Amino acid sequence: MIKEDFLHYLWKLKKIDFSNLTTSKGETVTILDFGKYNTDSGPDFFNAKVKIDDTIWAGNIEMHVLSSDWIKHKHHHDPAYNNVILHVVYEEDMKIKTNAGIELPVIELKNRIFNNDLKNYKLLKFNKNWIPCEKAIKKVSDISKENALEKALTDRLINKSSHLKSILEEKKDAWDEAFYIFLSRYFGMKTNSDAFEALAKKLPYKIVLKEKDDINKIEALLFGQAGMLRDLFSDEYPLFLKNEYEHLSNKYNLTPIPVSMWKFSKLRPLNFPTIRISQLAYILFKQDHLFRNVFECNDINCLFSIFKAQTSVYWENHYTFDEKSINKKKYLGKNSIEILIINAVIPALFYFGHLNNETGYKERALDILMQLPPENNSIIKKWKGLGIEIKSAYDSQALLELKQNYCDKKRCLECPVGNEIMNK
Repeated sequence: MIKEDFLHYLWKLKKIDFSNLTTSKGETVTILDFGKYNTDSGPDFFNAKVKIDDTIWAGNIEMHVLSSDWIKHKHHHDPAYNNVILHVVYEEDMKIKTNAGIELPVIELKNRIFNNDLKNYKLLKFNKNWIPCEKAIKKVSDISKENALEKALTDRLINKSSHLKSILEEKKDAWDEAFYIFLSRYFGMKTNSDAFEALAKKLPYKIVLKEKDDINKIEALLFGQAGMLRDLFSDEYPLFLKNEYEHLSNKYNLTPIPVSMWKFSKLRPLNFPTIRISQLAYILFKQDHLFRNVFECNDINCLFSIFKAQTSVYWENHYTFDEKSINKKKYLGKNSIEILIINAVIPALFYFGHLNNETGYKERALDILMQLPPENNSIIKKWKGLGIEIKSAYDSQALLELKQNYCDKKRCLECPVGNEIMNK
């Protein structure tokens, strides 16, 4: 059975046999304006214009596979659909009236779809390959592949920045504060991301700036707000941090997050939240204005210099408080910095440009992605096996989005690659 997206695709591209077009009641129909495709709630095509017999109608068009889908989707209870002037369906299985009690004129498409379009659609939609176009992608033009990557990457960056958008709304568009929270989230990687975000929200950036001349105070604030300074310690350093935090928490009226939020199990010791917190403290200590410094970077080397972080001396022979380990300097690794840049910096740069209509920031975000090496996970290896050239993180990020949010969801008709295949 076909899906509604196929009808939308055919209507947008006018790929239907419109000769001798009539309603199901035999009225002559002429499409004067196909309308504007609507991706939000409401009718599928806005501001259309059709001529039915001798009367010209202006309004919206709604499309369904079966006319009874109107009832299934509860449009008969929704006044927003009262201005629908034409119901376009694959098959009419019942007569439909609007919320206002008006019977809708209907045109059926089941005998007006060209065989080649239907064949290509079914080949894409109803196979069980790793990606729907797996058998055909090698024959697709480079320009269609490039367009698909560009579209997918833009979607990915907008989707990734949606969380930043919510933080900005919460912080009343204070970019310094929002970026500090957003970046902190990714210090926790997947396992402790929520805990790091909660920590940053509980320790306002303006307080960090007031105490930033002393890295010990920043560590005391971070570990204290993380809820990690409540125990009885034997080591001198955590005792010092605890005393320092008691003073600072009284000064700024601070309350910590629950220590139970932090997860240590199944993590490599170098990724323990204690180590990450100390590395975050180092970056906050080194950068006078984190947001401004990051956003002024024009290349990858500048960003690496900002995020080249180490722990304080205590953590060189500890992974947790009061438990000594082999002495080892613990720098934020190259791979970890790349993850921070890909997941926090790039989406923030892109969204800042998008929000302020400044293409320079968007272009810089894409340029920095092109300077980063591609990820090397199972999905990327599979794309390589299909002959797709992957030169940088720009390509790998786009291909991850393409696989997860286009191919897996069979959104072929929204993809330039799928569109080229459909037109063959």
